[in-house]
Amino acid sequence: MTKRRDDLASWGRMPQATPKRVLAMPWSGQAPMWDNDDAPMLAYGCGRSYGDVCLNNGGTIVRTSAMSLVQAFDAEYGVIRAEAGITLEQLLRLTIPRGWFLPVVPGTRYVTIGGAVANDIHGKNHHRRGTFGCHVLRFELLRSDGTRYVCSPTEHADLFRATIGGLGLTGIITWVEVQLMPIASTSINVDRVKVRSLDEAMDVLEESDEAFEYTVTWIDTTASERLAGRGHVIRGNHAHDGECSTASLSRPPRITIPVEAPEWLLHRSTVGLFNTLYHHRQQARHSRFVSDIVPFFWPLDAIGSWNRLYGARGMLQYQFVVPLSERHAVRTILIELRRAGIASFLGVLKTFGTIASPGMMSFPRPGITLSLDLANQGAAMQRLFDRLDGLVIDAGGALYPAKDSRMSAATFRASFPGLTKFRHYLDPAFSSTFWRRVTQEPL
Repeated sequence: MTKRRDDLASWGRMPQATPKRVLAMPWSGQAPMWDNDDAPMLAYGCGRSYGDVCLNNGGTIVRTSAMSLVQAFDAEYGVIRAEAGITLEQLLRLTIPRGWFLPVVPGTRYVTIGGAVANDIHGKNHHRRGTFGCHVLRFELLRSDGTRYVCSPTEHADLFRATIGGLGLTGIITWVEVQLMPIASTSINVDRVKVRSLDEAMDVLEESDEAFEYTVTWIDTTASERLAGRGHVIRGNHAHDGECSTASLSRPPRITIPVEAPEWLLHRSTVGLFNTLYHHRQQARHSRFVSDIVPFFWPLDAIGSWNRLYGARGMLQYQFVVPLSERHAVRTILIELRRAGIASFLGVLKTFGTIASPGMMSFPRPGITLSLDLANQGAAMQRLFDRLDGLVIDAGGALYPAKDSRMSAATFRASFPGLTKFRHYLDPAFSSTFWRRVTQEPL
């Protein structure tokens, strides 16, 4: 058995996993040299999922990052087809100078297009554009028996729906065709609003949906119970004129974290100090400015290996969604975290709109979603989040698999009512550490 490889970890760096073997898929037309080995397989792109959906402990990893060719690009209509291992950054370098942008981007540009489909990623504009899967025109799916299916809303439609948000469990996505979004500029006109409570943040988000393409809220998770949910609502639109420039995509990280940080660095007191200073850095209620795409969409990409800031025990990210009518559950969770002495360095609140994803297992649904980055504090933190899971499920909500490393099988079932139907489309040779954990199936 091979040793654990850091380049095959997840971004949260927990749990640790050691694959039995690693295969390469150099291009979309060549299947990896798999055989009748009983070890389950899983595709692996950039490993930017936070938990264990990209891990396959004891199984076979199929690396897809070498599959990075652009196969076709219609610059007139904004349709691009590329191999599944290409990153969003690589795509944007080609499309931006021609006035096209990806309609949905996550918090990092270093994810593959295949991973974007498998996790059905969402961004700051769900209320306008839905999930990434809403813009996928078709893709090719390679099954373990060697069969290739071109899937679309009208061709092999059930496999299409199962694969979008299907966590890589229906086979290997070899190429993807996406409809892009036209832009006039890569400059973003930003309006940042300082809010004093969760209710005020929600009111500003609601009034922003019609006028702004992008909306998101930074939350001060260390605020007092009376001020729970205070923060900054950040909203923006692409400028109507200016340049479509990729210059900022070429800049290297400002700093790189060379080693794991000591545990005290992200202690509650230091995180609390940062949160307070950041909240009060804006004195006026409104601040308006122009931003480039990199600091607006991907501020953490400016710090190389920033996940090491969370120390040797790794990072736990907790993201959930609850219906809009259940905002009290969000406030209760913020209060529970504060009472437990747990503070998130980065708390992000967004709303999901009503645009339905085509994916059977897609996480976004109408409601409020809160995402928290936390240093792993062991068993006591795990027990707390088990209790918070109950609050989420009781409110009719769900947890996000791409950010998860600990939810129970019962929570997973309650989060995804389409699970029974989804099982019909699993490739029997594919599995993951996550899937075996949440289904309690053996290796």
